[in-house]
Amino acid sequence: MTIRVLLADDHALMREGLRALLDATSDIEVVGEVRTGREAERQVVQLNPDVVLMDIAMPDLNGIEAARVIHAKCPAVRLVMLSMHATAEYVYRAFEAGACGYLLKDVAVDEVITAVRAVHAGKRYLSPALVESVPDFASGYARGPIDSLSTRERQVLQLVVEGKTSSEIAELIHLSPKSVQTYRSRLMLKLGVKDVASLVKFALEHGLTPSK
Repeated sequence: MTIRVLLADDHALMREGLRALLDATSDIEVVGEVRTGREAERQVVQLNPDVVLMDIAMPDLNGIEAARVIHAKCPAVRLVMLSMHATAEYVYRAFEAGACGYLLKDVAVDEVITAVRAVHAGKRYLSPALVESVPDFASGYARGPIDSLSTRERQVLQLVVEGKTSSEIAELIHLSPKSVQTYRSRLMLKLGVKDVASLVKFALEHGLTPSK
């Protein structure tokens, strides 16, 4: 059975390298490429790939939030995150969002193929280089403060981190500016911070990745 893969990365050279690698493998076929999180969301619905190899740092919508949306819409699609971030917080947030694999971008060629095959077979995959820094990977993990937020709260927080004003956020997610202000106040209360600057700093320190 051929494993159908969608590539999501804003760097053309990275996509080209991954495509050349995977197309040379007899049981894997690259069915599409995208450069933003929003494009990944749309193409997964249209192409219905088996596996998505997705960068975390992408424009429009970062990979972790794109994974969350894709997993909700298409839970059968297996998501493998590609990242330069080697901290446990990023790994935890990726898996909480619905990913089933996490690869560092500097991994050996064979590891990408191994990861694609593993997740397609229903397994989870973590780069061996990360095992020591994520000791509880095999048995699950403790939820962080951002994981306790509702979907709408995470959406507002994401846009605050990206520097959007209350009016801009309201327009993007179809709320009133007053409702957005309420969400921001609720977020600061829940996360124990006093102002927007502290809220942004807290979110970044706990693995929330701004889109490019």
